[in-house]
Amino acid sequence: MSLYEVPVGVSNRHLHLSRADLDTLFGEGYELTVRKDLSQRGQYASEETVDVVGPKGTISRVRVLGPVRKRTQVEISRTDSFKLGVQPPVRDSGDLDGSPGIKLIGPKAEITIPVGVIVAKRHIHMTPEEAERIGLKDKDIVMTKVNGARALIFDEVLVRVDDSYTWEFHIDTDEANAACLGNGDLVTIIKKVE
Repeated sequence: MSLYEVPVGVSNRHLHLSRADLDTLFGEGYELTVRKDLSQRGQYASEETVDVVGPKGTISRVRVLGPVRKRTQVEISRTDSFKLGVQPPVRDSGDLDGSPGIKLIGPKAEITIPVGVIVAKRHIHMTPEEAERIGLKDKDIVMTKVNGARALIFDEVLVRVDDSYTWEFHIDTDEANAACLGNGDLVTIIKKVE
């Protein structure tokens, strides 16, 4: 068993918009306004928000992350899904086929996306050099161990490798709350033994 520590990044509900959906919701040619850079290079939280409306409820002012993407994607927690009345699958970012759609309300218009609502699969971002150092590759599955008062092990953690990535373990708010974790806390990577 090999052990390595990685800092936690807690991901709140958010969405990514396609160019076409951004134009519809905010106006033709609209450009997102950077509110804060995120830990992953080139990614940022924008000033813009939309309301997400499901069959059972609404979550107002959900933050749009930039830059724009090829497809619109709404990332929520399991708790959010109960409020909205949808049953999203746990998926890797971008794996949207077969996921539920939802209504989005922006300042200029509203749209209903046919697919795109997911609970993001927990994952670790790392560079190829970091992956090589610890003997991992893109799409490997590992575990992470949390110590402390609410110690637990997260299984089925996806490894994501790219030159642009910053070393970080991403979980959603439900997972962070369950383990009493916050941004910057350290967890230990446990490589699975075949």
